[in-house]
Amino acid sequence: MAFVFVNPNPKGNLTGDCVVRAVAVSLGMTWDEAYTILTDYGFRLKKMPNTDSVWSAALKDYGFERKAIPNSCPDCYTVRDFCRDHPKGTYVLGTGTHVIAVIDGDYFDIWDSGDEVPVLYWRENGIL
Repeated sequence: MAFVFVNPNPKGNLTGDCVVRAVAVSLGMTWDEAYTILTDYGFRLKKMPNTDSVWSAALKDYGFERKAIPNSCPDCYTVRDFCRDHPKGTYVLGTGTHVIAVIDGDYFDIWDSGDEVPVLYWRENGIL
């Protein structure tokens, strides 16, 4: 389990596109491809591409399943904890203000977001 710096943004931008980055990494595509998919979903739903319902619809159509994280310890279960508990598979975590890709226990981001507290996750179907 480790933080992996990744910035697929072709211009090297470091803010405002965590949804696009997480979708790109989790689906194994370029930033441009992920952005195009999300803007298409956003257009159809008449919402911005980084809206939860937009990226959620895209992940669902790409074979991901949504799961809630129990609220028994709302401030103590971190991204690092999630990665430790999920060493295999591809996931997209949502914190309410940030979105992070997790693959085989590593979390991919432009900053070490391991202390963030996820409230939900999407997992690629077939992963236990």
